[in-house]
Amino acid sequence: MNETIKELPESERPYEKCIREGAGALSDGELLAVILRSGTRGSNSVALANEILNYMKASSYPGLPGLLHSSVKDLMKIHGIGEVKAIQLKCIGELSKRIAAASARPQLCFENPATIAQYYMEQLRHEEQELMVCMMLDGRNHLLGEQVITRGTANATLITPREVYMEALRHHALNLILVHNHPGGDPTPSGADTDVTMRMYRAGELLGIQLLDHVIIGDHRYVSFREQGFFKQFAV
Repeated sequence: MNETIKELPESERPYEKCIREGAGALSDGELLAVILRSGTRGSNSVALANEILNYMKASSYPGLPGLLHSSVKDLMKIHGIGEVKAIQLKCIGELSKRIAAASARPQLCFENPATIAQYYMEQLRHEEQELMVCMMLDGRNHLLGEQVITRGTANATLITPREVYMEALRHHALNLILVHNHPGGDPTPSGADTDVTMRMYRAGELLGIQLLDHVIIGDHRYVSFREQGFFKQFAV
């Protein structure tokens, strides 16, 4: 039979440790053990959790971030992880991203690129392909909706003004903000990024929809075309 956390000595039980010292006192392995609840034959949940972390050490994303970059099939390669536990682990990663976005949303200010970057950071910095998100705003800069417009290759997003502004018109937007990620972690704009931003701005002028900013998300870093003064060249 699988060993459970309850079968560990009380001093080693993550549940009891959490009650005594708070969740912040638990190690990564202990936190995972609480989520997993049970181990596998001959191995309790704490041992299984440590096995998961050891498996991640050999990946490109060691530690807990590896959960975000591993597929269900990848996780099922770990001894003791079946489909149900693999799905649980993937849901942990998704939950962490949504908690981060929900926490950042009250501070979201569309005239402050740092708050936009914070809102999207956990969602986008772990992506292995480029994603382009369009934030659609009304005339008073209230968010009408947000939409992933396109998913690119490992190093390029393929996007045209037509795709963006069709979505903007559908939401009756008057202002737009584009957000996309650089999977390599460096948010420095490429020549293609600059060209796309220029074309998007010009297309918006013709339609009466203003592109307010284009924010590029890296690994805990961002670049805002607005902060860089890019749009000043269009000022009358």
